[in-house]
Amino acid sequence: MHQTLPQRLYLLCYTVDKGKFELTNLQGRGQLLRAAALTQLTLDGLLAAKGGKVARRAAKPPSDPFLAEVWRDVPAEKPKHWLQFVHNKAHTAERPIREQLAATGAITIQHERWLGLLAVDRVAVNDPQQVLALQERVRNAVLLGSDPAAIPVDELTMAVFATEVEVTSVFTGNERRTHKQALKTLAAHYDGVVPGLRKALRDSFLSSRAVGGGWGM
Repeated sequence: MHQTLPQRLYLLCYTVDKGKFELTNLQGRGQLLRAAALTQLTLDGLLAAKGGKVARRAAKPPSDPFLAEVWRDVPAEKPKHWLQFVHNKAHTAERPIREQLAATGAITIQHERWLGLLAVDRVAVNDPQQVLALQERVRNAVLLGSDPAAIPVDELTMAVFATEVEVTSVFTGNERRTHKQALKTLAAHYDGVVPGLRKALRDSFLSSRAVGGGWGM
């Protein structure tokens, strides 16, 4: 079944060998999903990006509810900076993506109470091999030193975004340092496709980390 870019980026954050979404990857996940939606909308021609700003194009809304919501958040009249569309509603991003994935059977959500009081959700991926294959493709985009122009744009986006938000299920800190130049090359190529959005994602992530925030459910 076809999955949107936000859905695949959500699954990318799953640590297969531990069978869970680790708390270390909670930081910035809402921003990650919003930025993924903005990227897909831009690639699909529904948003116009120029000079670090974005505006909504006159078009029929996308059929996916989450993409449609993000698309409607962007004004059509005057271009605005990306940051507000990545950051301001990041705390609302994870729930609809999880519900979509649960509805298709990609994940299972178990509602629990910690110490009988605090409500928590345990999320498990039902096909870990799918996640491993996805992570391998994204990792290979960096580790094999491929020509950025030859990498599918969705895989390039996932590699770049996972780096900006420091998703440990994809790259370790040591790998990010070792392959710093390759990551810079991929980031520069992404910036040519969707100018300004990557920086907004990084700025939002650093801002939330500075105050100890992190958006996810």
